Amino acid sequence: MYQLLEKRLARLEELGEVGRPDGRLVGLEKEGLRVDRQGRIAATPHPESLGSALTNAWLTTDYSEALLEFVTPPAESAAEALDFLCDLQTFVHEILGDDEFLWATSMPCALAGPESIPIADYGPSNPGMMKTVYRRGLGHRYGRLMQVIAGVHFNFSLPDAFWRAYQSTEGDAGSLREFRDTGYFAMIRNLQRVGWLIPYLFGASPAVCKSFLAGRGASLEPFDDHTAWEPYATSLRMGDIGYTNTREDQTGVKACYDDLDCYVDSLQCAITTPFPEYERMGVEVEGRWEQLNANILQIENEYYSTVRPKQPTEGLEMPSLALRQRGVAYVELRSMDVNAWHPLGVEEGQLRFVEVLMLFCLLHESPPIGPVERRAIDANQLATAHRGREPGLALQRGGGTVSLRDWATEVLDHMEGVAAWLDTGENGTPYADAVAAQREPVADPEATPSACMVREMRERGEGFFEFALRRSRSFHEAYRERPLTEERRALFEDEARRSREARAAAEAADEGSFEAFLARYFSQAG
Repeated sequence: MYQLLEKRLARLEELGEVGRPDGRLVGLEKEGLRVDRQGRIAATPHPESLGSALTNAWLTTDYSEALLEFVTPPAESAAEALDFLCDLQTFVHEILGDDEFLWATSMPCALAGPESIPIADYGPSNPGMMKTVYRRGLGHRYGRLMQVIAGVHFNFSLPDAFWRAYQSTEGDAGSLREFRDTGYFAMIRNLQRVGWLIPYLFGASPAVCKSFLAGRGASLEPFDDHTAWEPYATSLRMGDIGYTNTREDQTGVKACYDDLDCYVDSLQCAITTPFPEYERMGVEVEGRWEQLNANILQIENEYYSTVRPKQPTEGLEMPSLALRQRGVAYVELRSMDVNAWHPLGVEEGQLRFVEVLMLFCLLHESPPIGPVERRAIDANQLATAHRGREPGLALQRGGGTVSLRDWATEVLDHMEGVAAWLDTGENGTPYADAVAAQREPVADPEATPSACMVREMRERGEGFFEFALRRSRSFHEAYRERPLTEERRALFEDEARRSREARAAAEAADEGSFEAFLARYFSQAG
């Protein structure tokens, strides 16, 4: 099963420095919910001192005005990306002072119903209105509660020098761009096949505050009066109460990952095909825009997936058009929970492990995913999210079943060669160490972050809210004591100032109605 991986790796190793993926880039997008001192979702606007959420390159908001999103620029190492993220979060805590802080877990704080969640406001410009209306539509389609779950996204790209070397070892005489796109989609398909490893190893959401459920989640059990859980859950965030396209069976939308054209075509079909239930909701209702359109997807980003091919957009370019015209620039892995034991929400060993996994997925054989395997992939993700620590849990593979532990051990065994390859030229063996560190939780589910969270809650007599509030406050104190260099502070303040000016310029340059603006935007879909 792994012969092709071994052959490809051996051929690249024979090339020496030329065949190594030096110059690869990593980046992070980490979400964090702003809460008040009592642990309730913040009702205050996005702080002006942080700049404009519409135009700031590093500090924006996600669904809610209270859901901050931290974005690091592409970095040459995980350590460099984490250093930037740490400084960025330090800067935010300086601005928030002692009145607010960031929630330390993926699943949100205690909520007073959907209406307590303020939708992000990006201002009156047409681009700003588009972002706000899109979120309004998400609230109508899926409910606001799901939208305040936080996560960590890992962005990964390989340089053209590596792709040329890899192409030569494969004997491929086609264009570099086509080879690169094919390679990234091979990586994406395998990341879906073994993607259940991420919630198993790094999932940290086995329990939720009952206020999040608001009458949903009948399958969850009571942990205490205010907490619901599943005894063997790893990441409820990745389960059926979290980020899922809950209407896929009804709408028929399913992204195709066979190749770039198939992927783009499947998403463009979804953003141009009306869906009766959304038509009944209405688009512009009594003078207010409630959603961007009544189609299966308002825009491509509405399709929730654990991994995405990405190409930076230019101006108001549609993401699918950017992919069609310039190909895949990087891959975004979206399945990591916020690490509740680290102030950053993620730590270096995790990111090194994910780097190894992504290269393993690139080099491993990756045939197209058929309907039967697609259902198995979805079933494996849900099973791991809800029952990943269950003794003897079996996952679906190749028309049969295999135990999660055996499959995970198999993958780790074959990641070792990739890790040793990456460690060439490093001080020590950081990548091999990152892989080796995951042997224990694979062998013993009680060593997983999800099990550690449940154990700590039991030992301290806490529910989920009390646990998360305590961790959040301790991280807040740590950040408030951490000094920020004047150089970094000036960098962040300059970007905040620039972003406010950019938003003002966008509003001043606005021409035409919002309806006309949307028509021009969606005309790109052809």
